[in-house]
Amino acid sequence: MALLNKRPHAVMLPFPAQGPINAMMQLAQILYARGFYITFVNTQYVQERISRSGSVESVKSPPDFRFETLPDGLPPEHGRTSKLAELSRSFTDNGPPYFDKLMDKLKHSQPDGVPPVTCIVSDGLVSFPQKIARKLGVPRVSFWTHSACGFSTYFFAPLLVEKGYIPLKDERCLTNGYMEQIIPSIPGLPHLRIKDLSFSLLRMNMLEFVKSEGQAALEADLILLNTFEDLDRPVIDALRDRLPPLYTIGPLGLLSESANDTISDISASMWTEETSCVKWLDCQDPSSVIYVSFGSITVMSREELLEIAWGLEASKQPFLWVIRPGLIDGQPDVLPTEFLERVKDRSFLVRWAPQMKVLSHPSVGGFLTHSGWNSTLESICAGVPMISRPFLAEQPTNGRFASEVWKIGVAMSEDVKREDVEDLVRRLMRGEEGQQMRKTVGELRDASIRAVREGGSSYTSMEKFVQEIKRGLDCE
Repeated sequence: MALLNKRPHAVMLPFPAQGPINAMMQLAQILYARGFYITFVNTQYVQERISRSGSVESVKSPPDFRFETLPDGLPPEHGRTSKLAELSRSFTDNGPPYFDKLMDKLKHSQPDGVPPVTCIVSDGLVSFPQKIARKLGVPRVSFWTHSACGFSTYFFAPLLVEKGYIPLKDERCLTNGYMEQIIPSIPGLPHLRIKDLSFSLLRMNMLEFVKSEGQAALEADLILLNTFEDLDRPVIDALRDRLPPLYTIGPLGLLSESANDTISDISASMWTEETSCVKWLDCQDPSSVIYVSFGSITVMSREELLEIAWGLEASKQPFLWVIRPGLIDGQPDVLPTEFLERVKDRSFLVRWAPQMKVLSHPSVGGFLTHSGWNSTLESICAGVPMISRPFLAEQPTNGRFASEVWKIGVAMSEDVKREDVEDLVRRLMRGEEGQQMRKTVGELRDASIRAVREGGSSYTSMEKFVQEIKRGLDCE
């Protein structure tokens, strides 16, 4: 029993959406490979979706990497990630008593070999475990699966409210030029426009939630960011001046490649990946394909989908396009027969793709993306420049950084026109501008690899974080 008590046990609680779950799973695999016992806590809805997709089965995971569930308080037919404000409120209101009960069960060594909990790692937007961690006398680790720049805007939201930039006063702000106004007062960030802020900050139905969660970072014992120092140093420095100990441990996708083989096949995807697209990529010319994917929760109009489709057709560029169920608002995800006929010899459509394998494929030369943080970081790791069309959360901030700070992408207007899609694809894939972006993102890819190698900034931060948690065991 003494040896059992000396094994660290991390309870991992992601925000119940695909992107945050993916990042939390990568971190869980890394900690498991470093000797941690893992309890991974999903909502019941999410776990059922994962089980149906076939991406994880309890019989495949080892006994010391196990899954627990909590209710999210919503009925089965609720849209959840298509109604993020309702999901956030319901999970925050309904999750705590069930999580408290689970932690009460896990706080002591169990007869079946479960060591007592050493730490709770919860998403930065899931701070309710803080009080429970205090009660148990264990650290709560705030893991921000958003970008550093996105987290920064959430953390400094009270300042933005004080200065009167947010929330939007009324709908006229969207059309009267207000969104172009420059914000000069966010420490560590370049001058952003109001339109570059997270959509969650602009409207009251999400502002209070993200502002509260951003400030909750002050109470955490440790903070983790899925980024690396060479990418985000000014932002990180400004946050470190104001927050508890902060570790940059990304890109987690690269760090997790060294995870133990016994769990390398465990994923947390709610979608079944169609690997046939990789074989199609094998037949394409180097750097010739533009990959198109708008993530797991984006909802767009059919009109916009058609503008993108005809813009891709006019570009004459080969493309691989992920069109998942539910992408189109309230309508079937069907493309016109005429379009499909025109592009049949240079396109491949799937419902879901193994994204990192796709981006890392030598035939992929560009990425038309929603600019979610996982997608952005994976594109950097693969050395692939981007076209940014953000839809929600901090995606506008990520897109702005990609195009204006890191110089590895171009931005698409919210009013999407096929002519603009055609022009952006041509610029990215064939123009001198695209060549320069490809060179720049290649340099960032090399920096990301250095960061996760032994002695690199993220490798060192991860080791320090692990030792910090294990040090708590030695003090017991």
